[in-house]
This record gives sequence, C-alpha cells and structure tokens, in this order.
Amino acid sequence: MKTKISMMDIFKNPRYRGKHVILAAGRVYTAKTGEGASEILKKIREKYPHVTPEVAYLPKAHSLILWM
Repeated sequence: MKTKISMMDIFKNPRYRGKHVILAAGRVYTAKTGEGASEILKKIREKYPHVTPEVAYLPKAHSLILWM
C-alpha cells in the first residue's frame, strides 16, 4: 500500500530546501527556478485537468526572507 504524501512531509524533508515544490496527483515535482515551476504547472494542468496542485517554495535553511 502506498502512503499519501502531504505538504507537511515535504516541508520536513531537507532535500527539498532551496527548490520550488509542486504536489499534484500524489506526486512531487521540483524546480530550481520559478520559470521551471511554471512550465511544470502547465504540464500538470494538461495531464490532470481536475487536480488542484499545491505549490510552495522552500528556502534554504539559512536564507533571509524580507517582509515588507
């Protein structure tokens, strides 16, 4: 039996740090740039039109995030 992966599982996994992560249809897709993530989203929407993907960027552990 395959376990269902969630965004919380992805947030806990250090291998996704510094990447854009897309979770759709039980699969995890990653991209190094926002442009790459956009291309992956286009493909996911074509392949799975009724699925709403979850998208997040996970900064590296020592990154500063500016909030304005």
